[in-house]
Amino acid sequence: MNDAAPWTITTAIPYVNARPHLGFALEIVLTDALARFQRLRGRDVWFLTGTDENSLKNVQVAAAEGIPTQALVDRNAAAFYQLRQALNLSFDDFIRTSVDARHLAGVTRLWRACADRGDIYKRSYGGLYCVGCETFYAEDELWQGLCPEHLTPPEWVEEENYFFRLSRYQDQLLALIESGQLRIEPARRQNEVLSFIRQGLQDFSISRSVSRARGWGVPVPDDPTQVMYVWFDALGNYITALDYATEGERYRRRWQDCPDRIHVIGKGIIRFHAVYWPAMLLSAGVPLPTTIFVHGYVNVEGQKISKSLGNAIDPVALAEQYGIDSLRYYLLREIRATDDGDFTLTRFVQAHNSDLADHLGNLLNRVVHMVQRYEHGRIPAPDPARHTAAEARLLAAAQSLPASVTAAMEQFRPHDALEAIWGLAAAANRYVDEMEPWTLAKRRKQGDGEAAGILAAVLYNLAETLRLIAYLCQPFLPDAAAALAAQLNVSLSGNWEQMTTWGALQAGAPIHPGSVLFPKLTK
Repeated sequence: MNDAAPWTITTAIPYVNARPHLGFALEIVLTDALARFQRLRGRDVWFLTGTDENSLKNVQVAAAEGIPTQALVDRNAAAFYQLRQALNLSFDDFIRTSVDARHLAGVTRLWRACADRGDIYKRSYGGLYCVGCETFYAEDELWQGLCPEHLTPPEWVEEENYFFRLSRYQDQLLALIESGQLRIEPARRQNEVLSFIRQGLQDFSISRSVSRARGWGVPVPDDPTQVMYVWFDALGNYITALDYATEGERYRRRWQDCPDRIHVIGKGIIRFHAVYWPAMLLSAGVPLPTTIFVHGYVNVEGQKISKSLGNAIDPVALAEQYGIDSLRYYLLREIRATDDGDFTLTRFVQAHNSDLADHLGNLLNRVVHMVQRYEHGRIPAPDPARHTAAEARLLAAAQSLPASVTAAMEQFRPHDALEAIWGLAAAANRYVDEMEPWTLAKRRKQGDGEAAGILAAVLYNLAETLRLIAYLCQPFLPDAAAALAAQLNVSLSGNWEQMTTWGALQAGAPIHPGSVLFPKLTK
């Protein structure tokens, strides 16, 4: 792998008919951790997110509130952008589909490219339409007559629209996915997509009448009676944000010539991203994404997040009350990225207190206290001639950790990466209990030279373990990693090979004890 090669990753862009909830927080924190990890590896990362603002749902909500649609989307888009600070995100770009000039120009070009290929035509159509999904459903796709996603009855809609010739790309899509050229993770999601394609692809509507859209949306080129179907418009953001309209340098580097083009999406929109979007790109002669990673949903107390149930949780309020890194940790470890997960406040507090406070925070407190007490606040230099079996076990765990974290993150499994990191923290706590530094300090005071050498090695090894944990925690818990490093008085800058090599910690440096890393929480 060329570590300096460009690496592009995106979230789906969410509807802005409401403020962000915990489900999107999962997606954007997951994407942020993946982006931060690749930066740590030395990759030239571009992380894109934004807001999908041209939905009919926005028009309906704005009308219900008695405000202009633009006012609604401006207000809620600002709330999504503010997640940057609220969740400590590192995205490089944020696109808004209703106001960004590069988006309007880009999707217009994309439409024309598909039309020039002969893949857009106009016809009358009638079907069952879910406004929540912004899509038509066949009767056999419904669940007891309801939208399978929102569990609401679809409405019958008849009008003349433009259609995209999806059926033309069935065999090509099958070949691309089966060969792995278009990677869909996890494997069961790939199987779902392949099954859907093998059933036979039908052309799909890509426009709406201006009257039904109430004048809201991106105009269809050369037809003032139609606006683009929100999914055609929204999917285009992944390249319009990169200046696809002008095929500028950013588009060439971040998409056209980029070896890794990754979408992170929820399971409910897999058809649009893994079938419709690749077909549109094939039609337009644009490179496809290389990977589509599909995550599950966050349920609350066992129930799907729903405005009607009133169980949507504000991630900003949660982070403000309990801590950003505590929320990031829960989303990244307690919820397996490949599956549905559940949020309960009780489990959230338990995870913080057990994993963050008792395991990592307590380890830091123990080590800092012992370095202060036994070594006058400076990292001791170990005697290379003195080794113990316990030290060998700790070093083996530490030296295998970077490869374990890398393997997990390459498979989009931050929960496994964090489990490995916390495994090393547990090994370090066991090492303390096994070696009993307090006993070694007592023996040293009594003139035992061997005990003095072993004590120095124990404290160095523990501090070095914490340095490695701090470095590898940066993608997941950036604030905590920085605070941990500050107490050890170590830098986290440096290339991957240097920083993950055991023994990088400089002996003799003074530590800088600080406040408790993770104070205990109560509900």
